[in-house]
Amino acid sequence: MSDIEQLERETLAGVAAAETIAALEEVRVGALGKKGVISERMKTLGKMSPEERKTAGAALNVLKDKVAAAIETKKAALENAALDARLATEKLDVTLPIAPTPKGRIHPVTQTMEEIVAIFSAMGFDVAEGPDIEDDFHNFTALNFPPDHPAREMHDTFFFNEKDDGEGGKKRMLLRTHTSPVQIRTMMTRKPPIRIIIPGRTFRCDSDQTHTPMFHQVEGLVIDRETHMGHLKGTLEAFCKAFFEVDSVKTRFRPHFFPFTEPSAEMDIGYERVGNEIRIGEGAKWMEILGSGMVHPNVLRNCGLDPDEYQGFAFGMGIDRLAMLKYGIPDLRDFFAADARWLEHYGFDPLDQPNLATGLSR
Repeated sequence: MSDIEQLERETLAGVAAAETIAALEEVRVGALGKKGVISERMKTLGKMSPEERKTAGAALNVLKDKVAAAIETKKAALENAALDARLATEKLDVTLPIAPTPKGRIHPVTQTMEEIVAIFSAMGFDVAEGPDIEDDFHNFTALNFPPDHPAREMHDTFFFNEKDDGEGGKKRMLLRTHTSPVQIRTMMTRKPPIRIIIPGRTFRCDSDQTHTPMFHQVEGLVIDRETHMGHLKGTLEAFCKAFFEVDSVKTRFRPHFFPFTEPSAEMDIGYERVGNEIRIGEGAKWMEILGSGMVHPNVLRNCGLDPDEYQGFAFGMGIDRLAMLKYGIPDLRDFFAADARWLEHYGFDPLDQPNLATGLSR
């Protein structure tokens, strides 16, 4: 028994003397490991008589439990001491000035959309929204698209699979190709006068430097009893001056064809190129910027409005292209590349909200 007592004193002294987790692990292996002194003593029990084995086995098991408990206690103490030392070196003085916190940036598309809303809101327009997934009636038929119009073909429109319409027929839903269906929904649910703009996402099968399968449009609609092309021209010229933040802008309207307006016109603005910079309102060059026209009588009839009583105008333009033009962005595909460096360069401070009083894009 004296040998076991001696072994206990030596082992516990080693545990107490260990100053690091590594040193404590060496003591544990030396005592309780596969070839440790206590483990080796346990192997000698088989050579003893039954009486000796009973007495020595009980003493060794007590020693083994006592050493294991002492090691766990010492390990917890060493870990707490190490944590206290780490906390002492990593303390933070909360009275010191904080470092600048990185801020997110507003995407140019969002910035441009907010600028457009700010301008037209000041003119008295409401903002209207509608679903991205539409049916054929709201996206095409109500807007006076003939049944064989190319826009209905699969190469231009994202169609879903056909499904039952509940009346024994078939119908295909689609991703809206323009925000014009919101014009239809508004005219079918609101009585004139109507004055709305409709910013939102649209979808077409197209992808290159200036086209993407998903892009953003804003459309405007005015319906009342007396609106004419002169009001349309004045509204769009006022918008261009405010959006491009210039004192004057040259415009011209060229005859065009859209199924949903008659007469229809594309609007050009004057510009000049100086190096890589495009200056709006200067020079003798022309750039097409939007489509517009007087709402077609058939569209009014499809929405339950009498074209002999009501008339109005509509216009539409690409938000992404406006952003490219105003902020000098060369490739439309970069808008959707999710590159933080690009956004850091072209993005806007989230605290600078566009308004006409202090400027749209400070």
